[in-house]
Amino acid sequence: MNENISIMRRKLKKKLSESRYEHTLSVSFTCVCLAMRYGYPLEKAEIAGLLHDCAKCHPDDSYVRRCEKHGIPLTPEEKAAPAVLHAKLGAWMAREHYGITDEEILSAIACHTTGKPGMGLLDKILYVADYIEVRRDKAENLPAMRRLAFEDIDEALFEIVKGTLDYLNKRGMTTDPMTLRTYEYLLTQKKA
Repeated sequence: MNENISIMRRKLKKKLSESRYEHTLSVSFTCVCLAMRYGYPLEKAEIAGLLHDCAKCHPDDSYVRRCEKHGIPLTPEEKAAPAVLHAKLGAWMAREHYGITDEEILSAIACHTTGKPGMGLLDKILYVADYIEVRRDKAENLPAMRRLAFEDIDEALFEIVKGTLDYLNKRGMTTDPMTLRTYEYLLTQKKA
């Protein structure tokens, strides 16, 4: 195992709650499994999974202030629903505190809560892994999504984004416009 990965794990174990750390490990392992399936570099997938929630060591209500302090651009919608901002802040932290310079890893961390149009393979792997990891148990369609993730990652991504939007709409919760743009982009890709 890469020595840097061991160091990241030790650092994250100290900073995250026990349950968040367990989730992080599960996402990381799921990323590696998906990377094996789709022929993506395992170490990059593992690192993205490990660091995807590294900003979760801070309280949700501090994300806007922390992003502004570090010059991370925010939309009005992100300021109104800051829970998704741990992704953008996490990408910044991955670069500044964990020395990650690989743009694919940073992109995957930055978009793992909302998605984005034109997601690369690592973006998809992390987004899907965060949804299907073994400790997740709330979504009704988890067994089907877990199977689909290993059959067709693009279809799994589409179904997860669609399900997320349905969930948010049914509960009258704020939907980040990037998630809507991601869904619209994926929908056009399906029709193409």
